[in-house]
Amino acid sequence: MERLFQASVDEVGKLIGLGKSELSILEDADVAADELLVSEYEKYLERKYNPEVPAVLARHNLMGVPIQERYGGRGARQLVESLFLERLGQTGLGVITFVDVHLCLGSLAVQDWGTQEQKERYLPGAAKGDVVFAYGLTEPEAGSDPASLRTTYVKDGDGYRLSGSKYLISNGSIATNLIAFARPADGKGVTAFVVDTSDKGFSVDMRLEEKIGLFTSDTSLLTLDDVHVDREDLLGEEGKGLSLAYAALLNGRIGIGSGCLGVMEDCLNQVRERTTSRVQHGKEIARHQLIQRHVAFIESNLEACRWLDYRAALKKDEYEKDLRNLALRADADRLSAVAKYMSSRSAFESADRAVQCFGGFGYSIMSPVAKHFLDSRVARIYEGTDEIMELKIASSVLGREFEAYR
Repeated sequence: MERLFQASVDEVGKLIGLGKSELSILEDADVAADELLVSEYEKYLERKYNPEVPAVLARHNLMGVPIQERYGGRGARQLVESLFLERLGQTGLGVITFVDVHLCLGSLAVQDWGTQEQKERYLPGAAKGDVVFAYGLTEPEAGSDPASLRTTYVKDGDGYRLSGSKYLISNGSIATNLIAFARPADGKGVTAFVVDTSDKGFSVDMRLEEKIGLFTSDTSLLTLDDVHVDREDLLGEEGKGLSLAYAALLNGRIGIGSGCLGVMEDCLNQVRERTTSRVQHGKEIARHQLIQRHVAFIESNLEACRWLDYRAALKKDEYEKDLRNLALRADADRLSAVAKYMSSRSAFESADRAVQCFGGFGYSIMSPVAKHFLDSRVARIYEGTDEIMELKIASSVLGREFEAYR
């Protein structure tokens, strides 16, 4: 394993213990991450989605890491899932975005909120890689304010018909199923549905490739034009969709924070290799004090954020054992916001420092740290912008009566 990741696993293992089956997940993640390095780099240079990601993950039984074993998954607790995502994060946030959406937002939404029939229908396929999830919350006019979404539904016999657009949807053009959120055309409230992307009326209007980073992640504009979904495709209770959405985002924010740890680890690995081998002014640049300042900054970021993310994961595991405990849920939500906020900012700042250490080559699209610099900027936007995270954190301290958007 990469030295930094192995040190992380060793330390966590000493603190709380990791079983053989849990360690096997991390060993498989290590092999898969190594296999993805070349294809991720090649597709990054081509600015194309990397189709090897689901194939490699499926080959190593990693498409269902947190899915319960009875549905074909590996039943990982949140902390192990976080370590798994941390390792994949060293390959870049393109891989993390695919996995986070498929697992943290999609698969876990079905596992946590779905009926028994839905779990049996979708989760075994998701664990094998036959089912790939996308998460359809964001719209052209609904980003940080999901309550303002405009996709609507009407009842149609024993089912529903959905109409609207979904924007900036990760996995959008490759997904077999979309967790779609809509409001009733003649009423209030938001409801979640599981949409089959092969259904009539569903279309991929555009693959959004003109991004400033995250090239290897599929991002799309989707249209639902009078798409019929059966009654059995309603996910959770009608009108309770926002509760489902916010619960899924709690999972996703821990996932993004974990991926950002991997980004910082790879930045530090790359900087150490570069600065100890490149000679300027008669000595390795690692011997220059101002270069050491950048190295210290990245290392400090990594260590600070690592324990924020692990603490959020541990609190989430604690909450999973007592789902009626609203205080535990609030703590997990707060800590996931802190972890995502700090890790995403620190990953971007660390990548910026890594580019500086690489000098002119760091500014080249060919350099490994340039990829992290470009990709990590989006981590401060998706699944909760910096500003929204700040508001969540502040209101958790001040009390709900001080929420900015009550």
